[in-house]
Amino acid sequence: MRVLLVEDEPDLGKAIDRTLKQEKYTVDWAQDGREAWEYLESQWMEYTLAIFDWLLPGLSGLELLQRLRTKNSTLPVLMLTAKDRMEDKVAGLDAGADDYLVKPFGMAELLARLRALQRRSPQIQPQQIQIGNLILDCGSRTVNKLDRSGKNQTIPLTNKEFQLLEYLMKHPNQIVTTDRIRNQIWEANADTFSNVVAAQVRLLRRKLEAAGCANLIETVHGVGYRMRKGEGENI
Repeated sequence: MRVLLVEDEPDLGKAIDRTLKQEKYTVDWAQDGREAWEYLESQWMEYTLAIFDWLLPGLSGLELLQRLRTKNSTLPVLMLTAKDRMEDKVAGLDAGADDYLVKPFGMAELLARLRALQRRSPQIQPQQIQIGNLILDCGSRTVNKLDRSGKNQTIPLTNKEFQLLEYLMKHPNQIVTTDRIRNQIWEANADTFSNVVAAQVRLLRRKLEAAGCANLIETVHGVGYRMRKGEGENI
């Protein structure tokens, strides 16, 4: 899942960025409202969630939110602010915010608010996705292979491997281009090499094959990849 974080306080931004990445989110962090709008204008459909600080240089979080909603975007947005007056909360919610978190706050509460937004979002996918005998749990961020006796074997994946598998499993039987994968699971300013997606797919395939889940990811030469629903070992 990809998150746009817009926060101009360096220490708080770093803390949120680190926490989200530990939870296997892909994070684009902007520290200026105009920079954030550039992200949104070019790729707002790639984001799962957004976190806007209210007071920002360039464009305020409220202005960002208003611009986003004029595009008829349903992207879930959590507003962060030191403003705790009722009229400020009402203004944020009326502008299209989905939730409101007053500073200071704990990271556990922030993550809980994001999980709640995901559950309420019309874009949200099921908490568990199963293809063949492979089960991905979006809530616990785990991947298991279900054997014939009904027991789960956990497949240990790195952060990027999990994000790649999650994205492919959410688009079964669809050809997903290399560019779409790169845009979805790598930060916009990441310094990636040209075949980074192919290298990550190879690593993921090895782990799936070692667990007995072979032939799930098909290479579509010159285009990208496809998760073949129904392929692989059956339960």
